[in-house]
Amino acid sequence: MKQICVVGVGYVGLVTAACFADLGNRVIALDVNEQRVENLKKGIMPIYEPGLEELVARNVKAGRISFTTSYKDALKGAEYAFIAVGTPSGVNGEADLQYVAAAATSIAKNMTAPLIIINKSTVPIGTGDWVADIVKDAQPKPIEFSVVSCPEFLREGSAIGDFLSPHRTVIGSLDKEAANKVAQLHLPLRAPILITDLRTAEMIKYASNAFLATKISFINEVAEICEALGADVKEVAAGMGYDARINRHFLDAGLGWGGSCFPKDVQALAYMAKEKGLNPKILEGVMEINYERRKGAVKHTEALLGGSLKGKTVGLLGLAFKPNTDDMRDAPSIDIAQELNAAGAKVHGYDPVAINVARSILPAVEFFDNPYKMAQDCDALIVVTEWNEFKQLDLDKLKSLLKKPVIFDGRNIYDPAMMKAMGFIYRGVGRGYDVD
Repeated sequence: MKQICVVGVGYVGLVTAACFADLGNRVIALDVNEQRVENLKKGIMPIYEPGLEELVARNVKAGRISFTTSYKDALKGAEYAFIAVGTPSGVNGEADLQYVAAAATSIAKNMTAPLIIINKSTVPIGTGDWVADIVKDAQPKPIEFSVVSCPEFLREGSAIGDFLSPHRTVIGSLDKEAANKVAQLHLPLRAPILITDLRTAEMIKYASNAFLATKISFINEVAEICEALGADVKEVAAGMGYDARINRHFLDAGLGWGGSCFPKDVQALAYMAKEKGLNPKILEGVMEINYERRKGAVKHTEALLGGSLKGKTVGLLGLAFKPNTDDMRDAPSIDIAQELNAAGAKVHGYDPVAINVARSILPAVEFFDNPYKMAQDCDALIVVTEWNEFKQLDLDKLKSLLKKPVIFDGRNIYDPAMMKAMGFIYRGVGRGYDVD
């Protein structure tokens, strides 16, 4: 049994802490937010993630995980300290590292024995060296330590499965012994382990997310071309995906990407490139295409309603940036709702889990506790999030509640022919329409 400290109990930190505890380690999870820690002690989760509440409860009961706001308590006897704090985007797209600096400083001031400090947060290239300097300068007296980069590759909504069954574990350090010890910590996961240097490990994370974001933006641009030429992007993606060099993953056209990772990581990588005098044309294009899709959803809905949204009521099916999470960070629903309001429309909203989070972000939206109430008297609906619940809706009932049977399907969850046969005025994304 290893003793581990995890600093930060957000999406990455809490999942990391709970999973390492479930693997049989003794974990103390630390956060400076007192209310969040008190809630965790009572079994109240700060985030929605399938299976997380049960996982935490099981390991609390077994005595393998506990929560604290005290660095002194968290580091007592710890062999490893994971930094898993937020790195939000700054004004110019750069990663804001204030929370990483605060964590590194506090670790330095409170460590009492040799320690391996592991950056789990997504951080700019060179941060590992910077953290090492912070710790060295902030120590009251010299104590041996090493800094290791071990970037996370967790997807919200499937984070526990991603942690316990990863495609790979990436470990970077200039200290080979420390890197090997971190590798030993991950051996129970039975996944390929790549050991490299600090900066390369940090770059692997950014390059991976930027590439996945590029695939999504690419298929969305293809979808726009499909709309103009009358092809069906779902069939196009399927045909492309059979090629092993391409594969089918991340080739779903729709409203683009959002959340806490892709937007800030692509921006941060572009910022780092520009700081070195480079011109990241692909990354700039990837971001531009993504945000155009949100405006496109509003334009398509406006066209389906005869060219004007003024005085109309539009319902949003889904608010979170993706299913199985309540995360509203950079969710397409935010831009879509604001664009609709600006065009003079009233906006209704429904989401199975994200409504409470959305209330403070979208004060002009009227929220409902089920999709049918939300659809009542709407002039149109926009499918924003591909929750499975929406695939099983009673479409006849839904149609009877709408003022006009208009649906813009921003996630292509319905079959166009079926929707038209049912009498809907329906449009998906790149689904092969009649063209001139």
